[in-house]
Amino acid sequence: MPHFAKPPEGSWTEHLKIDTGPVSYADSISPEHYELERDAIFRRTWLNVGRVEQLPKAGSYFTRELDAARTSVIVVRNLAGDVRAFHNVCRHRGNKLVWNEFPREETSGFCRQFTCKYHAWRYNLDGELTFVQQESEFFDLDKADYGLVAVRAEVWEGFIFVNLDADAKPLRDYLGRFGAGLEGYPFHELTQVHRYRAEIGSNWKLFIDAFAEFYHAPILHSGQYMPDEARKIQKYGYEALAYDVDGPHGLVSSWGGIAPPHDRKMVKPIERVLRSGLFGPWDAPDIGIDELPPSVNMTRNPLWGMDSFVFFPNFMLLIWKPNWVLTYHYWPTSYNTHIFEGTAYFVPPRNAFQRLQQELAAVSFKEYGLQDGNTLEATQTMLESGTVTDFPLNDQEVLLRHLHRTALRYVHEHKQATTRVQQTV
Repeated sequence: MPHFAKPPEGSWTEHLKIDTGPVSYADSISPEHYELERDAIFRRTWLNVGRVEQLPKAGSYFTRELDAARTSVIVVRNLAGDVRAFHNVCRHRGNKLVWNEFPREETSGFCRQFTCKYHAWRYNLDGELTFVQQESEFFDLDKADYGLVAVRAEVWEGFIFVNLDADAKPLRDYLGRFGAGLEGYPFHELTQVHRYRAEIGSNWKLFIDAFAEFYHAPILHSGQYMPDEARKIQKYGYEALAYDVDGPHGLVSSWGGIAPPHDRKMVKPIERVLRSGLFGPWDAPDIGIDELPPSVNMTRNPLWGMDSFVFFPNFMLLIWKPNWVLTYHYWPTSYNTHIFEGTAYFVPPRNAFQRLQQELAAVSFKEYGLQDGNTLEATQTMLESGTVTDFPLNDQEVLLRHLHRTALRYVHEHKQATTRVQQTV
């Protein structure tokens, strides 16, 4: 059952049956542990790689570099209109099949077939090998045996996910109660997209930690507030309305985001002029929904402002009261580096003023994200010093505990399964 209010006794951490002792961050500073995570987590869980709007017609495609999973994938809409995914590798000599000027960079476009740049082998939109250059030179080659290697791809509410594990549970089952309770939200109406991307010098989990709690916001982000507001927030903190976990996933539901603010002196002049800011445009557009799905504002609190869903391992979905959405992705590239992507989704603006409102919201979050990213690089360097190994976390940091505990469990179960296989050989 969802937890609709702060427990009458104890803490959220205790209520959710999560350990309250000091936490080790050894999982974030070990190259050996990261290699285990690559196989245990990123090759066995559902990874969000995009949205259906990126594939507007048959032949539309994009690539995704999944370094943590040791592969690159092609995501394409076939002639039947279905979304398919394949490992981005030619079956002849293993060349990367789809890329432009730089092999390690992602790309997108439209085609009728995929042609290898090396020896011109061709594949149709369903991954079938259709042409082999000088085919008569090969020995008993059956093209039906050399199609692209498929990757499981499923779509949920317009979000495209892939999974490298052929035996993984269906996507909808994996997303659990939170996913089911979000169904029906009109994500498809939010097609004005603003993206930003940054290379971060920290472990991937540390950035998720930063966005799964508000304890740091009054201090780290104080420069984003007017002085009076900053002092008030620092004094009283920023407590959420509710926390919840479901399987590997987490949720923090927060107040705020009510616009316009009761005291206009608390916001910056540009925010007063544009009626927008950190919480998005103050004037919520009509998105054709009369009642929020059950996972959104589960407490049904009138002070509710936004929900942050942490879908394990590396996808965060933020739904804001003024009818816009943010997504965060954290793509590991090593044990102490990752790529952070932030994407803001709005209803398409009808005029220049609305476009400026959206631009201000997007750039405000970009500034917040960069502040976090810079701080996390400082965190990573000192964690790696080994000076301190265990850290106390408060009740507002319950989702951090859950994330690290979940990641460790995946690694532990993978090691056990690997040991069993070795013992049977």
